Amino acid sequence: MSAPRTLPWPLVALFTAGYLAPYLLPTTVGRLDSGLPLTATQAGAVGSALLLSSATAGFLLASRTDRIGARRAARTGLTLAALGYGGAALTGAVPAVVAGTVLGGFGSGTVTAVAVSGIAAVGISPREGVRAWRSDPHRVTTLGLLGVSALAGALYLTIPRLGPGHGLPLAALALTALAVLPLTGRLPGRTAPARAVTGYDRLPHRRSGLLLAAAMPFWSLAQNALWGVSGRIGLGQARLGEVTVGAVFAVALGAGLLGVVGAGALGPRLGRAVPIGAGTALIAGCVMLSSAATDLPAFAAGEIAWNLLYPVVLSYVIALAASLDPRGRWTVLVGSASALGTAAGPLTGSVLAAWAGFPAMGRVLGAVLLLIAVPMTAVALRAGRRPLPVVDIPVETPAVPARRDYDTASPNSYASTSAR
Repeated sequence: MSAPRTLPWPLVALFTAGYLAPYLLPTTVGRLDSGLPLTATQAGAVGSALLLSSATAGFLLASRTDRIGARRAARTGLTLAALGYGGAALTGAVPAVVAGTVLGGFGSGTVTAVAVSGIAAVGISPREGVRAWRSDPHRVTTLGLLGVSALAGALYLTIPRLGPGHGLPLAALALTALAVLPLTGRLPGRTAPARAVTGYDRLPHRRSGLLLAAAMPFWSLAQNALWGVSGRIGLGQARLGEVTVGAVFAVALGAGLLGVVGAGALGPRLGRAVPIGAGTALIAGCVMLSSAATDLPAFAAGEIAWNLLYPVVLSYVIALAASLDPRGRWTVLVGSASALGTAAGPLTGSVLAAWAGFPAMGRVLGAVLLLIAVPMTAVALRAGRRPLPVVDIPVETPAVPARRDYDTASPNSYASTSAR
């Protein structure tokens, strides 16, 4: 009889806390521009530095969370996020703000690495001595996206009404990290070294994993270049007020909630190739529409449709990476590669907009998305034609003879307990 399915709520909370910084990027960059003596390009560069630090943490921890322990890594990441973002929120000195956002970004990346590693392994039954959850990685991913979309939407409605200043979005990131910190007690500690199993340290499906990891920076860059300047498009090109722009973002993230719910209900019925390939192509159209908007209807339509599709496609990409390695290493590496593109997004968007204007920027980004959809779809098709790998996770607990629990065929035969 299989174990009952349980939901790993600590992982969902960590996913929410780790992904919140990219979701709040437009208001964070906009507040840095308006609240500090920074140009729009300089504010975008600070946002890029935050996300680059987050990506660096992911690359450093991709194969180390087992040895460090999920509990310790998550607590360290949340503490760094709280200290970094909190310190940046409380000071007006530009060097201190930059240092705090970079430190906070490293904390967010650490938290995200722990979350996605755990999500990739939720369907694997643990051996004795290792805590794990029985669930579906795609379902847990959709719950995490629901959490971060709901929280970010609420903040987009709240922050404009609390007053000006660069500190409010940064303070929200710090407080979220502190709120999630108590949940880390349910995470597993350090597990046994992986060298006990032959080939355990080797990454499976290297060709597919590398192709997906190589595509993700461009996928994320194209979208987050727009996301990083969406506030400026609404305020400047579409001539909307901050409250109106915040309301559009909140509605857009609410649409994202509906999209994630739909993706969770649909699950793998369409496979992964169709949602990833067709979804990315549709996102390209949304990017071009939003970047060319000159009024509220066009701006709202582009942002809402894009935010409806983005988390749906992202959930399938994360599930695809998880299928390549149940230990979660490809998930972390692909996520970190995505964060590199996200990090370059605000600066890229600012530079393209300053050079050619927002509409031309949107056309360039849309073309990039259409091109990058091809290799991502190819990886999804290839992964769909092979069975998921099954790995054994070794622990230091020795096998226990079960002779007293079961009848044996001979006095010298034993049944050893194992779980897969």
